[in-house]
Amino acid sequence: MRILRLYLKTYRGLSAPAWMLALVLLINRSGSMVIPFLSIYLKTELNFTLQETGIILSLFGVGSLVGSMLGGWLSDKYGTFWVQFLALALGGIGFILLQMVQSFEGLAFGFFMVTVFTDALRPANAAAVAQYAKKENITRAFSLNRMAVNLGFSIGPLAGGVLASISYKWIFYADGLTCIAASIVFFLYFYKRKPRNAPEEKAATQALKAQSSSPFRDPPYLAFAALTAGFGIVFFQLFNTLPLYYRDVYQLSESTIGWLLALNGFIVFLVEMPLVFGLGTRYSLRSLVCIGVLLTGASYIFFNVGMGLWILVIAMMILSISEILVMPYLTTYTTNRADAGNRGKYLGMYSMSYSVAFIVAPALGTLLIHYGSFDLLWWSMGALSVIVAVGFLYNMKDVHAAPEASALLHEAETRLKEP
Repeated sequence: MRILRLYLKTYRGLSAPAWMLALVLLINRSGSMVIPFLSIYLKTELNFTLQETGIILSLFGVGSLVGSMLGGWLSDKYGTFWVQFLALALGGIGFILLQMVQSFEGLAFGFFMVTVFTDALRPANAAAVAQYAKKENITRAFSLNRMAVNLGFSIGPLAGGVLASISYKWIFYADGLTCIAASIVFFLYFYKRKPRNAPEEKAATQALKAQSSSPFRDPPYLAFAALTAGFGIVFFQLFNTLPLYYRDVYQLSESTIGWLLALNGFIVFLVEMPLVFGLGTRYSLRSLVCIGVLLTGASYIFFNVGMGLWILVIAMMILSISEILVMPYLTTYTTNRADAGNRGKYLGMYSMSYSVAFIVAPALGTLLIHYGSFDLLWWSMGALSVIVAVGFLYNMKDVHAAPEASALLHEAETRLKEP
């Protein structure tokens, strides 16, 4: 009961616009139905080869990289409102149109363009959080957004599995319509709404940027970014080859696959906040990240030790815990290493590491399956996770979470004593 009260009261005091930004993400991510089932759709419904499937999935990652960079540039030049609105609206229209395309070339180009639109939302939304949230609550506002994304991802695959079992075209319609619905909600609430944090600090920020170093001149952080991409290659098998494994090896229905994928989002949504703030103040970030990376590999190796639905459930639970132990702390480490003048650059490179991983992961995964087997894929991912964990062990400094995280935990615990 105490944990539940801590969980709920941690988010008290957030501004209404911060909640609305999270609501927009929740609506948007609740329609995340195409990505979890894309590999199955391409291979079983359209009869594409593993290589063709891997190419389209990799182009999805290329679109993510381009969209993230473009979204950040457009947000700085034209503001976050129109970037977010158009990203949601055009992405929604794109998903609806994609269900009409069945050629390899058309889908390769179409998914690339749709991902450019949808992933332009991410940097714009992050910038909007900094504009509309109370300055003392910005970290919690970001955490609220991550929770909204994970809750949405627990809803999307679950609903997508049911719709895909009827017809795959419905997951495209559902994904598109939720994007459009999110754009309408966003437009109605934020149109002509002035940011809470006015840009009076712009000159000072530009001066800091001019004095700060680039992450490209920080060799240890470049190695850190490469290791982050390595982790992403292992973790992103969740979205690419794992659904194929469920279908090809276990012959699971789309609805059952949806349940398994939804379990990931639900566990992260339920456990991440208390676990992150609890462990991050007691153990070093390096220790938590290394353990989490090893658990990521272990979750895949688990598939090779036996067969049964219980194996799939336990593996997904391990993978979800590993995500909680790695992703928030890698972000925290990046934030700690940067300063006020170059934090955006460091976080930008950190985001690009995942985009690169999303390009490499499906190509490598499908290649290993084609020339070997799923067993080879899972052993390879386990081996790669060991290499990445050792790399982080020697690369990361032995530090704890930023003081801000400790302050937030203390603040939340203090509020429990309030009437």
